Amino acid sequence: MAVLRSVQGGSPGVVDGFEIAYVTLDGAEARPTPSRRHPDAQLLSAFSGRLPGHLAGALLELRDPQPVWEAFRHNPQIGCPRCDARHPGGPVFRIFPHHRYVCTRHRYWIGPPDINRPGPFLDDLPEIVKAQRRHLRLLRRHGWAATYDAVLTAFMICGHHWDEREEMISLGISLQRAIWEQRVHVLIPSDTEHQAFSASRLFAAIYPEAIKIAEVLADPFWRQLAAGDDTQLRLFVVEIGRRIGDPSYQPRAEGDVIAHWIEQDCWRPPSPPLTTFAAATGHRRPGHLAKAVRAASLDRHKRATDWFIVSRRCGNIILHHRTVHPVVVREWSVQMEKYSGAIWWSQRTQHRFRETTERIGFRGLRYA
Repeated sequence: MAVLRSVQGGSPGVVDGFEIAYVTLDGAEARPTPSRRHPDAQLLSAFSGRLPGHLAGALLELRDPQPVWEAFRHNPQIGCPRCDARHPGGPVFRIFPHHRYVCTRHRYWIGPPDINRPGPFLDDLPEIVKAQRRHLRLLRRHGWAATYDAVLTAFMICGHHWDEREEMISLGISLQRAIWEQRVHVLIPSDTEHQAFSASRLFAAIYPEAIKIAEVLADPFWRQLAAGDDTQLRLFVVEIGRRIGDPSYQPRAEGDVIAHWIEQDCWRPPSPPLTTFAAATGHRRPGHLAKAVRAASLDRHKRATDWFIVSRRCGNIILHHRTVHPVVVREWSVQMEKYSGAIWWSQRTQHRFRETTERIGFRGLRYA
C-alpha cells in the first residue's frame, strides 16, 4: 500500500499505511489513460487529513508548480534503510535526483536505478562518500544538466577503460583498474556473487574516479579548450591524462572514448535523460512498485551475474547498463543496428585524429 508522512524538509517518506486515490491528468483535464496515474491532491487530503502542501513534500506529483522532472530519475528506488527505518508500513520508494548516489549521513550506497537490491554500507570505502560531496559541489557550480551529462560520460569512460584488453592499456590505466578490482572485492566478496552482485555496486567501484573526470567534462573552460586548436587541445590532454591516471595519454582515432568525446560531443549541448518520471509508462503506485521484479530485468541481472562470475570483467556490464545509454547513444550519434555497435562507435573518431593516427601509429599524436 502507499504510505505517506508529513514532511519538514521536502524529502519523500511515509508513516501510516493507506491506499492512494489516483486520477489521470492530461494538462488541466482528467481523462483515463493506461500509461500514467497521478494522485488527486484534494481527494488525498480529505482522505488522510493532511494539508495538500504537506502531502506535496512526500509526493512530487502534487507539487505546483511541477518539479523539473528532467533533474530526477524516472525510476523510483529504495533508499537508505537507516533514513527510512523510522517509517512503519511497507517499503519506502524515493524519486532521487540524478546527482544522489550516496547517503552521506549513513555512508550508504544508493546508486543508479538497478534491480532494487539493498546497497552496501561504505564504512570501508570512505573515498566513495567523499566523491558524493564533490559531486554536490560540481552540481552547484555547473547545474544539473551539465553535471548529469558529465558524470554519465565519465562512467562511460571508466567502463571503456575497464573493458579494454590488458595489452592495449597504459600502466596508469592498469593501476587504476587494480584499484577498481580491489573495491569490487570489498563490495562483492568472493563466493557471495549470487547474493551480493548488482550492477549498481560496479558503479560504486568507479564512482570516485568518475567524479574526478566529470569535473573537467562539465567545465565550460575545459570543454572550450578541447574543442579548440592544437595548442588549446594540448592543455586539455594534459589535464584529462592526469584525471584518468595516465600522464602519457594521447588521443588516437581507434579505441579511444575520450578522443570521440573531443571530436563529437564536447562542443555540443549536454545530452538530456531519455525519459522522466512524469513521462514514463506504467503505473508508479507504491503498491505496484513493491511487486516482484519483471522477468526481463531478472534475466538481464542473471546474465550479468554469470558474466561477472566467469570473467570478473566489469566494464562491459557498466557499458551495457541503462544508466549510461543517454551518452552512448546521443541525438547526433551514428545510428547502429545493435547497442553493441553503439558502444563500439563511442570510441572511434571520424576526422580529427584519424590522419595522424594512421601516419604515426596507433597511439596517436603527442600533444605534450
